[in-house]
Amino acid sequence: MTADISGIHHVGILTRDLDGLESRYRSFGFTLSPRSRHLLGAEPGRPPVAGCTANLCALFGDSYLELLGIVDESAPDPWRTKAMADEYEGLRLLNLETSDADKADRHLTEAGLRTSGVLELERDVDTEDGTRTVRARAVHLDPRATPETYLGIAQHLTREYVHQPRYLRHPNGARGLGSVLLVVEDAAFAAVADRYRVILDRTPEHEGPLTLFTVGPARLELVRASDSGELLPDEPAPAASYPAALTIRVDDVTAARELVEDGGAPTISTADGFFVSARDAYGAGLFFTA
Repeated sequence: MTADISGIHHVGILTRDLDGLESRYRSFGFTLSPRSRHLLGAEPGRPPVAGCTANLCALFGDSYLELLGIVDESAPDPWRTKAMADEYEGLRLLNLETSDADKADRHLTEAGLRTSGVLELERDVDTEDGTRTVRARAVHLDPRATPETYLGIAQHLTREYVHQPRYLRHPNGARGLGSVLLVVEDAAFAAVADRYRVILDRTPEHEGPLTLFTVGPARLELVRASDSGELLPDEPAPAASYPAALTIRVDDVTAARELVEDGGAPTISTADGFFVSARDAYGAGLFFTA
């Protein structure tokens, strides 16, 4: 049995300052969906309850960047987001996409990986036809077994309410996620790469210091911590292993760079575009490429 992984569902930046995160990513030229409060299931089969988080999303049609904020410290926290933020804020979440969360959960369990079981998520969103409820199902891997990221596998049940056409056009010309880069401590690297080989049911490729997996239209990239300076010189390292950066595909690199710089963020030239440091992007390094 395979997990039937078809792509990257979304990645998430976590903060207790959602207003600041929203303002920064609007200044980068992303169109963001309206803020939406989460209803979360605590256990398999349990109905969702109003949680402590809300989000906005930069949507690309096939994936999205979630700006996730803790907005009510007194509200229930069934997905333990506050503990995650207590460790450190920034790029924390990676969710792979499946069309069958139950099948994915069975695959992971049979592979010896500990999961949450299938959890339910809901949130109300505004649509051109009025308020509708986004529904999704997700499987979380035990974070103690995946120190490089909070890893989940997610299934859309109402994709049309998430990827609404009116939110898919971005002033910076963003078209989608090109890659997600994970830095992995050297001693754990072989085990982590093998775990993703099992989860994705794919053989990795190698490109310079990168071990990478093609996942739909995007790539999941792993780099040893000792080699990370080649790709991320002078970037902060919040943990021994951590999600470090995203690649955003844009129509016109020059135009995107002018917009980002006009918004006040410094940029660094790369071989095929430019880079915004995690220091200036709420803990997520951003590569922009054509």
